[in-house]
Amino acid sequence: MAVRPIRILGETGDDVLRQVALPVDLFDGSIQTLIDDMFETVRAAPGVGLAAPQVGIPLRIVVIDVPEVPAFALINAEVVRHSGKRWVEEGCLSIPGYRGELFRSVKVTVKGLDRQGRPIRIRAADDLLAQALEHEIDHTNGLLYVDLLVGAEHLHRIEPGAPEASEVETESEETADCTCEEGARVHASRSARRGAPPRLMTVRSRLRSPVLPASA
Repeated sequence: MAVRPIRILGETGDDVLRQVALPVDLFDGSIQTLIDDMFETVRAAPGVGLAAPQVGIPLRIVVIDVPEVPAFALINAEVVRHSGKRWVEEGCLSIPGYRGELFRSVKVTVKGLDRQGRPIRIRAADDLLAQALEHEIDHTNGLLYVDLLVGAEHLHRIEPGAPEASEVETESEETADCTCEEGARVHASRSARRGAPPRLMTVRSRLRSPVLPASA
């Protein structure tokens, strides 16, 4: 196993982050090696999930390693059902130095294949697994969490010396079936206290390059 370089948005080679990844149809040794390397990479980062495009491979492969369940790989995954809204804080290994606040689904149902090519279906609700599933599957569709922010004020630079954001963050205490406007108001005072980081609008405009719609 090997730790592979992670592609960073705004750096050379980041175009793969905006591509729709290709499905896997041959589960050979190279795919197994890639999966093993992805696990090694996400644990070294450290993070809780990683998609193949983040290591420069445009294939629909993700690995997830959260405390709730044994680590697993998910191939050709798609969200087939989701419901509810919850307000979460999220980071990304491909956008180091920032955290964002956004909505994710409360309940998520995903179908795909395991690393041997066998069909699997995963259901998660109101936890880090549900958040990681949506985040990583978005990566295979060329979508990053910054594309889901309701406003630039919800993207924050991490202060020097603060803990780095891993692939996703735990949800905030407010969750549920509120509208985007209500969620934004709930967190407006906290965002104001933090203040916009230097050059936020410049960073924001660079991150908001054209993207494809999410799968869900």
